[in-house]
Amino acid sequence: MSQQNEILSHLKSGNSLTPIDALQQFGCFRLAARIRDLRDDGHDIHTEIVEQGDKRWARYRLLAAAK
Repeated sequence: MSQQNEILSHLKSGNSLTPIDALQQFGCFRLAARIRDLRDDGHDIHTEIVEQGDKRWARYRLLAAAK
C-alpha cells in the first residue's frame, strides 16, 4: 500500500495525523505533500496548527472523502 493510501485509510478511520505520527507510522517524511495530493484528489482535509511553547506543527483531519 502506498503512503498516500495508508494516510487516507488512517484519516478515514477518524484519526488525526501530525508529521511526527506520519513518520513513525508510515515512514513519511513529507506529510504536507501527501496531504496536498489527497486534496488534489478531492478529499476535504482540515489543517489545525498546534502550538506548544515556541513549537508549531500541523494536525490533519479528514472532513469529507472525495466523491
